[in-house]
Formats: sequence, C-alpha cells, structure tokens
Amino acid sequence: MKFKDLRNKPWFRFMSNKYVLISLVFMGWMFFLDTNSWFIHHELDQEIDELQDNKNYYQTEIAKDKAVIEKLQDSVELEKFARQKYYMKRADEDIYIIEYDTVN
Repeated sequence: MKFKDLRNKPWFRFMSNKYVLISLVFMGWMFFLDTNSWFIHHELDQEIDELQDNKNYYQTEIAKDKAVIEKLQDSVELEKFARQKYYMKRADEDIYIIEYDTVN
C-alpha cells in the first residue's frame, strides 16, 4: 500500500486534520501529563472517599461515647462502671478477680 493510497482513506484524512491532531495532543496532555490530570483527580476522589468513611466512623464513635457519658451522670452507673472497668472498691470491701483458663 502506497502513501498516496493511504491519503485517500477517510480515516486518514480525518486523523491528519490539524484540529484533530491538536485536540488529540491536548486531550493526551490533560489526561496523562497535566497537574490536574484524570489520574490525580481519581486518586484524590479515592482519598476523599476514605476520609468520608473515617469521618462517619468517628462520628458514630463520638455518639457512642456521648451516650456513655450521659449514662455515667448517674452515680450508681458511675460506680458500676468504675468497679467493672477499673476494679475500684470501697474501703471495707475485698475484690476477687476470677480468670478462667481456656487452654485445653
């Protein structure tokens, strides 16, 4: 196939158009090489999604902690929490911690 025959093909005439060539170069530049390229936007979108997930997780944890703080406003609940979590006791009490051996 000669170059003359190739020049008569419609796709070759379309691709050799200077506006098409400039547009292809521009799109390639914007897609791959520019500082605001599609790849960078894609990475930033993934990071935003990850940060949104973290935000939702921490908001639910804050809600749980607020519920615990609200519950601990009662002196009976506060004493129960201190006994269970920190093994605190009154002056006249003894605490025995029983641990079960689960090894067979």
